[in-house]
Amino acid sequence: MTTSTTAAYRAALLAETDALADLMRTADPATPIPACPGWTLANLVTHVGRGHRWAAAMITGRATEPLDFRAVPDGAMPKDPEGAARWLSDSARLVPNAVDAIGSDVPVWTPFGPPRPAEWWIRRRLHEATVHRADVLLALDREVTLRPDLAADGISEWLGLLSTARGNGTGAPLPDGVSMHLHATDPDLGSAGEWTVQSSGGAIVWNNGHAKSSVALRGTAVALLLVLLRRIPADDPRVEIFGDTSVFTRWLESTPF
Repeated sequence: MTTSTTAAYRAALLAETDALADLMRTADPATPIPACPGWTLANLVTHVGRGHRWAAAMITGRATEPLDFRAVPDGAMPKDPEGAARWLSDSARLVPNAVDAIGSDVPVWTPFGPPRPAEWWIRRRLHEATVHRADVLLALDREVTLRPDLAADGISEWLGLLSTARGNGTGAPLPDGVSMHLHATDPDLGSAGEWTVQSSGGAIVWNNGHAKSSVALRGTAVALLLVLLRRIPADDPRVEIFGDTSVFTRWLESTPF
């Protein structure tokens, strides 16, 4: 069943992907993307578009294991910018279409824990698009234009992913007894703009809410998202850090995107 929340995710997935497609139309496809070392804009757009198609193919096939990324149907991006932009936009639409074809609650393989309802993939692909569009805007030295509520949801989604598949095996992102607080300064986000994170037995536990913590970060939801995903440095003036900064340094070292 499509709720108001899932409908919003669907609309945002299409809008964010279309906005990335517009950048493909207007920017040089050879533009380097510093946030993704070795990638150009063309590489990034291929990654996002093929990723959408990869998810759609697994949803359609009710996958119980991952599909080879190289075997994605129509996974090759056209070489001309206009064709590439249309291919990318079409890729996003395949995801909700695939969900509707099999049913939103049908379990499908995911890279994070057990199979999830097919609808889960729409939110995941949305935030893949939001973050990579931000990568392009940063590469072009432009402001990252992302709605605060989408940025806040991106933070919550990232913390949720980490709670089931944490870090890179280099140790707990936060030692037991240590906590981190994030406070988005955007108006009207309410409790959705605050997060308190801690570890329990090596697992990440978090909730929306305010609490005194070992380290606290304050900034817009967009700035917090970008620093958490290491798109901007921890000392970026858009983010204020209070408390034990070594806690956040350890967090970043243990939670690569």
